[in-house]
Amino acid sequence: MRRFILMMMLVTAVVNCWAQDRAKKVRNKECPSFIYRVTLKDKQNSPYSLERPTRFLSKRSVDRRKKQGLPLDTTDLPVTPKYVRQIESLKTTVVGTSRWNNTVLAQMKDTSELQRIRQLPYVKNCRLVWQAPDSIQPTALKTKYEEAFNEWDSVSTTLYGRADSQIKSLNGHRLHDINCMGEGMMIAVLDGGFKNVDKIPAFGRVDIRGTRDFVYPASPSIFYELDHGTKVLSTMTIQKPYYYIGTAPKASYWLLRCEDGQSEQEVEEDYWAIAAEFADSVGCDLINSSLGYNDFDKGYESHKLWQLDGHSTLISHSASFVAKKGMILVNSAGNSGMGPWKKLTFPADADDCLTVGAVTDLLTNAPFSSVGPTQDGRVKPDVVAIGSPATIVTGRGSIAQDMGTSFAAPIICGLTACLWQALPHKTALEVMELIRQSGNNKEHPDNIFGYGLPNFWRAYMVGRVK
Repeated sequence: MRRFILMMMLVTAVVNCWAQDRAKKVRNKECPSFIYRVTLKDKQNSPYSLERPTRFLSKRSVDRRKKQGLPLDTTDLPVTPKYVRQIESLKTTVVGTSRWNNTVLAQMKDTSELQRIRQLPYVKNCRLVWQAPDSIQPTALKTKYEEAFNEWDSVSTTLYGRADSQIKSLNGHRLHDINCMGEGMMIAVLDGGFKNVDKIPAFGRVDIRGTRDFVYPASPSIFYELDHGTKVLSTMTIQKPYYYIGTAPKASYWLLRCEDGQSEQEVEEDYWAIAAEFADSVGCDLINSSLGYNDFDKGYESHKLWQLDGHSTLISHSASFVAKKGMILVNSAGNSGMGPWKKLTFPADADDCLTVGAVTDLLTNAPFSSVGPTQDGRVKPDVVAIGSPATIVTGRGSIAQDMGTSFAAPIICGLTACLWQALPHKTALEVMELIRQSGNNKEHPDNIFGYGLPNFWRAYMVGRVK
């Protein structure tokens, strides 16, 4: 097995080198360009009110909150449109707004108007979060894909095919046995691209409700971008008996691009927050985020360990809102376990989210999986799943294996949707706690395995009687 894993890592490295050769760096046409995060003091003079929430939230979103007894508050109100218009009038382009954080992303070609923005009476502060790099490596590339899986990828002894151990190690197939496969649940997938999802036949049965791109500048198509999101999505959605069945093939999905593959800068945390708010507004029940940040291109912007408290960074502060809005956030722990950082990446430190670490197919620790605890002493990760290696479907339409907590997280997310389908009377917080308490390490949770490998059937049985 060790030899096989090493061979897979070598193949991945060769493929990455080949891809990089095809996409040489080019001069960035956006340069010079800057994005500032403009934080506002209030939401006064707004045409919106909490008494008429369907003007800014879908009925499904409002109903989800009512079902869980969650009141709306001022963080739900959109950023005041009058403020946005005034900022735009100062030679800037507003590329996004965050209602939870009351911020505006203002893009400009030069900073001559910045002082005037700072002097607006409702502006609290301005922070540079993105500067266009001089050169970029294009990520929106068309690639070929397979029309069908290879015959030798079929497994005649199990309906789940190559994904068998991923779901059975969590006893999630028992939920499928009672026809809980995510039907009626809506999942937002936040990622950097979903290459060829619109073309690969294996994704043809997936209920995709829509797509959005929150990155500036927007891609020609999220289906041309990185295939990381394709791999993540496959672990939940593929439904090809004896080849591959994901953990929530009957759920519906929103595909949201918020990761910029051309640079690593703090603005991606803003994109993430805006994407999560969009998922809330359209009525999603769960968010899968196989993303994490700590080290940015400009070293002075990089985060510090003391910030791992769930609130000190914008992305974790935003992620800590998700459960308050009645959704479940499932986030990968990160792959820093063997590097100098070692700890969780942001927003895996968020309050009230399911942070997922990775184990091997022998259910032992995956050494690359990031560890806890949070700076304020909470156990993290919450749970673990197979991710070293996980079986996925690539952007070329083939079944393969890949390493990372990125793939452990959606395996858990899909089964969480199935569990919530089976226990619709439960709140987001109650479902997450059922999952933690079903773990095989619940008696002595630690900062490598958390509460351990969850048993989703046990969580269901306990949830039925509570």
